[in-house]
Formats: sequence, structure tokens, C-alpha cells
Amino acid sequence: MQTPKKLPIGIQGFEKLRQGGYVYVDKTEQVYRLITEGVAWFLSRPRRFGKSLLVSTLAAIFQGRRDLFEGLWIAGSDYDWPAHPVIHLDMSTVMATSRTPDEFESGLIGRLDKAAIDHGLEPVAFARAAAAFDDLIDRLAEKKGKVVVLVDEYDSPILEYLTDTPKALEMRGRLQNFYTILKARDEELRFVFLTGVTRFSKVSVFSKINHLDDITYDRDYGSMLGITQTELESVFADRIRDLARQENIPIPALLDRIRDWYNGYRFHPASGSVYNPVSCLNYLKKREFSPWWFETGTPTFLVDLLQKSSFPIADLERKQVSEHVFSHFELDRLEPVPLLQQTGYLTITDYDAEQRLYTLDYPNREVREAFLIHLAGTFSGRGRGNVTDDLRRLEGALAANEPDGFFEILTAILAGIPYDIQVNRERYYQSLFYLVFRLMGLHIHTEVRTAIGRIDATIELDSGVWIFEFKLDDSAEAALAQIKEKDYAGPYRAAGRPVYLVGVNFDWEKRNIGGWEMETLGGRRT
Repeated sequence: MQTPKKLPIGIQGFEKLRQGGYVYVDKTEQVYRLITEGVAWFLSRPRRFGKSLLVSTLAAIFQGRRDLFEGLWIAGSDYDWPAHPVIHLDMSTVMATSRTPDEFESGLIGRLDKAAIDHGLEPVAFARAAAAFDDLIDRLAEKKGKVVVLVDEYDSPILEYLTDTPKALEMRGRLQNFYTILKARDEELRFVFLTGVTRFSKVSVFSKINHLDDITYDRDYGSMLGITQTELESVFADRIRDLARQENIPIPALLDRIRDWYNGYRFHPASGSVYNPVSCLNYLKKREFSPWWFETGTPTFLVDLLQKSSFPIADLERKQVSEHVFSHFELDRLEPVPLLQQTGYLTITDYDAEQRLYTLDYPNREVREAFLIHLAGTFSGRGRGNVTDDLRRLEGALAANEPDGFFEILTAILAGIPYDIQVNRERYYQSLFYLVFRLMGLHIHTEVRTAIGRIDATIELDSGVWIFEFKLDDSAEAALAQIKEKDYAGPYRAAGRPVYLVGVNFDWEKRNIGGWEMETLGGRRT
């Protein structure tokens, strides 16, 4: 019996993967198209999505390592495997030993120095990275022919300083100068490929190298990274069969669960969705559904940005946006939605061709649940573990139809909100309230539109409809009066279920609920 190949968790080098007996999902047909149909490319994808392995694969191809590709699509193609000098730079490894922009520049020169020596050249003799890069390409092309430049995590030096805008802008300027060499030396270059997480606008990092072909949202390359449904079912068929037997469920039912947890990433409306490779591989190895990708990096900066903005958290679901959102990323004008989409917390789920509007949403259960729990823990100040316990208690109170118990628990949750939060908005509390109910698995509509006004939140249960109106530093009576005055209950009167009207006032000084009043159609409670 043949020993099954190992799962390549954490393997980013193509040579190590192929020689070490690891599974490789064959993407070389798309890679072939990439290397034969163009010269200079750019691709952004979320972290841990296979970018580094792709860069390593390209390096092996351009080094003429045909031996590593036996049995893959490209080995049977008409590609003739010429060897080229390759400059392979990983900006994240340079940043790992750098604390300042100057140290980064020195570290980058060190990498170029090593590349020169590895190719049998004299070390670079320049104090600026851009000049050293220019010199290295010139000397390599003269000695060995046209050069291939591969840059992994091109944006890592900028992302490292997102919370320090002046340093981030300084780093952007240095990278602009460095990457400009790619256009200046175009005649000496056989192939250029840059990849990273973010997709800065054309007037930013790439203002002077606009010859790059951006395939981030190109339908032909939508599945070049990630695992398709067909690839999952064919490449990992034996493991899926064993898992279905272990769980004692049919294979189609297991596939539905895996799809719900880890599929859903889409980079063009017309391309198929793909699985997150890190989560998919970890599930197949550890045989447990868990937020494997989410746990590899805490989105602290993104959560802080949402917390400080007035953006309503509920609007992250089924968010309609125009095309400009996909390239609208500027250091001095950071906006939550473009950043969340580019970093993998939101993805394309639908497209209205007539209005040219994209719909964004969480890609799958893993991201939705883990991200919302993290948000709730941060917004409440109680941390993720405590929030999970709070949710169970709230579910019990609501199931028992005990509003007193429910508000007692909710008050305890709100008591943990940090006093140094520099926002004074109803949105903050409304977002926290939404997070609590969304994570309880209840369907909550925030700011539901009616003919004469907007309801802050509506929760529809089999046992009844709950209509909430929130006020900040006002009164619960005023909130309840607004519900009645604007007849928010009107659309639900014929539903055949009880309708509960709840007015809630948040006291900013106390950072908590100042009071609440509830009226059931036909009776009243305080």
C-alpha cells in the first residue's frame, strides 16, 4: 500500500514540498499562462493564502528546475525551461530584523549583497537600496542574460507601520524609489512578479511603475491560489473518505460542512469560490472544525479601526460597494471596508451587472464567527473567552422570555467597556448589541427601514418580534415613545406573534445602560 503524501502545512518552499513527499495541488497550468503571456505582474491575496509558495514555484521554473515538476501539468507542456538569473526578495524577512526605515534599508541592501554573491558577482557598493538594486540587475543581465525579479510581501514594510502614519509614509516613499527601478530596467528583465496583502491605488506605491499587470481581480487567475471544490474532492479524496467514515456521515454531508466552514473566497464575480488553504489543510490533518486561519494572526489594527470609526458593524454583512473600493487604499485615508476585503475578512459574494455594484460579506463560518467574537470581546472590553460565556447566559434568558435577566447580563457585559474610548456615538453601543445577538445565532436587522422612519434593531423569533430603539444620554421613555409614535410595529401586527417594543437609553458617563422600558402590545413593563 502506497504511503499517502503529507499535508504541506507551513511549507512555503516549492523544492522542499516536492522533494519532501508533500501533497501539491497542481496550479502549473495557470502559472504557465502567467509566464508566457506577460512580463510584469502584480497579485494581492490575504495572508497565508499560498503567495510565498507561488513565488517559490516561479523561482524554480525560471531556474530551469524541470526535475521538480515531473508529473505536473507544465512538465507536459511546450515550455522549454530556459534558466534565468533570479532575484528573489521577501520583504517580510527583511522587516523581521528591522526596527526603523533606516534599518530596513540596510537590511535590504544586505539581501541584494547576498544575491550578488550567490550569482558569482562582486558585492553591491551602494548605500541606497534603489541604487544597489539597479546595479545588481545591470550586472546580472550583462553576465547571465535577462533577469527575473520576484518580490514576496512587497507591502510588509508599510503594513508594519500602519499605526504610525509618518513612518508608513516614509517607508512608502523608499519603496516607491526601490520599485521604480523595475520600470527603468525593463529591457533587462525577463519577468517581474510582486505579491502582497494590500492593493494600493495607482498613485501610491506603484505611481512610477504603472506597467505592472494587476491580476488581483482577474477572472482567469481567480483560483490560482486557494483550493477549488474540484481540487478538494480529487486531491484529498482518500482523506475525505476516511473523515466521513470517522464521523459516520455521508461524504456529501461532510463536504457541505467543510464548504460552510472554509470555502467562499471569491476574487471575481464570474470565477468560482476557493477554500482557504491553511484552514482546509489543518482541518484535514487535525480533523476538527476550528478557526485555523483566523488564529494565525489577530486583526488588532482592523478591530481598532472599526472601533474608532462610526462604521456600523451590521453593515459589514451584505455590504454593497462600487468597483473603486477594490483599489481605494491610502495610508492617510484608511477606510474599514477596503482593508477588510483585501485582508480576507470580507469577500465578493454577488454582483449586480446593471448597477455595477458588488456585494461583500464574510466568506465563511470560520471568519464570520471568529471575527465577530473578537469584535465583541474588544468592544465590550471583556475578551473573547468571557464573551462566549456571556452569550450562553443571554441565550438562556431570551429562551425563557426573561427580559429582566437578559438586561442584567447585558449590563454586566457593557460594564467592561474601557473608559478611554474616544467616541461618543450610539453606533458604538448599537454595534455591540448587534454583535451579541448575531453571535447568539439570532437573525437581527439593524436600522430596518419603514415608510416613516428607521427602527434601530428588530429581532424576529418564533416566539415573538422584538423591536428596539436606542438613545444616547436621553431616556428610555423617549426611545419607547419613538417606536410607538412612528408605528414601527405596524409591519408586524399581522404576523401572528407577540410584538415587544423596547426602548433603551445608554448613559455615556456610566458607559452602560441607563434604563430600559418594554411594552408588549397590550401591556407595559419597566
